[in-house]
Amino acid sequence: MMENNDRLNNSDHMDKMGNMPVGKLIFNMSWPAILSMFIQAFYNVVDSFFVSLISEQALAAVTYIFPIQMLIISVSVGTGVGINSLISRRLGAQRYEEADMAASHGYRLSFINWMFFALIGIFLSKPMMNLLSDTPYIVENGINYMFIITVGSLFSIVQVTTEKILQSTGNMKIPMVCGIFGAVTNIIMDPMLIFGIGPFPEIGVTGAAVATVLGQLVSMCLGQIFLFKKKHAVHVKLFGWKMQGRILKDIYAVGAPAILMQSIMSVMQFGMNIILSGLTETAVAVMGVYGRLQSFIFMPVFGLNQGVLPIMGFNYGARNRKRLMETFKKGFMTAFVIMGLGLLLFQTLPYQLLTIFNSTGSQEMYDIGVPALRTISLCFLPASFGIMSSSIFQAIGHGFMSLWGSLLRQLVGILPLAWIFASIAGLKLVWYAFPIAELIGVVYFAIALKYVYKKDIRRLDIIKEDYVN
Repeated sequence: MMENNDRLNNSDHMDKMGNMPVGKLIFNMSWPAILSMFIQAFYNVVDSFFVSLISEQALAAVTYIFPIQMLIISVSVGTGVGINSLISRRLGAQRYEEADMAASHGYRLSFINWMFFALIGIFLSKPMMNLLSDTPYIVENGINYMFIITVGSLFSIVQVTTEKILQSTGNMKIPMVCGIFGAVTNIIMDPMLIFGIGPFPEIGVTGAAVATVLGQLVSMCLGQIFLFKKKHAVHVKLFGWKMQGRILKDIYAVGAPAILMQSIMSVMQFGMNIILSGLTETAVAVMGVYGRLQSFIFMPVFGLNQGVLPIMGFNYGARNRKRLMETFKKGFMTAFVIMGLGLLLFQTLPYQLLTIFNSTGSQEMYDIGVPALRTISLCFLPASFGIMSSSIFQAIGHGFMSLWGSLLRQLVGILPLAWIFASIAGLKLVWYAFPIAELIGVVYFAIALKYVYKKDIRRLDIIKEDYVN
């Protein structure tokens, strides 16, 4: 009886992913993820806002650890993208048992990934902060923040895996609900733990880290209830099976490039912190502010990406070229509009945006930050094409195409350009590294997309006809 119900769920899933009008399907799949990512961006900003009320040095301490947080996200989201892509393709091809095993492997991998970051936090927190800063306050608070974030990363890593498993089946609302409850928990606990409100002690920057972990714990617990207590198109098996190299290879064929692609962002942020700290630590704080503010723009686009990826993966597995490309085109158009609105916001209101994090009224932060926000935001529009191109590569199993694009933009582009510009003209020119690197990325992604289309996508209808016959 259970098997029949599961097949009925799969039939409903196939009808939606394969037949619902693409525009409506993208909206239904994306709005919960967009809302969830927007809330995520909001509580990241709130977190930094409360830290900035302590001091500019407190904000700098958190900014120094931001690359480590990005690295955690890189591994968990990258692995999740591989799981999502594989499950979607297997469901599209009606290979249900393989979809179950992909989900089960992914869930187990989340615990392995956590152990790696826990070891980093235990052994490398102090050496890393001593390398980055010689200001005692920043070093001490950075060590505490990094230790808590890494050792407590179990909750966020498991939750991201749970989210990607559910999203691969077309279920976008449950991850949204989990994210909302986690974000609300973090927002409530931030001021209480940072400033010692009510029965809670005043623990400053450390309180921000504890609040973040508590929010992740709430999200994870809700996710597990939904994953194991509700019926889905796939089932996660905890015990009674051995990990298979073939499935791990299939997951990381897309997941490894996605991890590296996300990790490159962490390396870029780390490198930018070093370049900027050689000029002034206020510039490091500004970079941290930009990272939080731009998440309001990029997070909704990443939410859109989460919605379109399983649609494209499913229709690639079902060999439906028309729906695959229609999803890509409409996804890109939507991303372009979101980024355009973000560009308008950063160009017209940079002073007001900086005021959110400049509780001391530091004129130096305004002098550095206003031109920085206006210049860096020029990268928004070209970035929309890169993000959507990466999503189609990941959806159809060409994850390394996305990886090369990120390498070109962030390591070959941003960091060398930033170093050269900083050497030539300091802060006045360094921010232009971002839009120039994105333009380089547009050229690469256009060429790569044309190649993949001719090699794989254009032939899908022919392959489908041969398959049916």
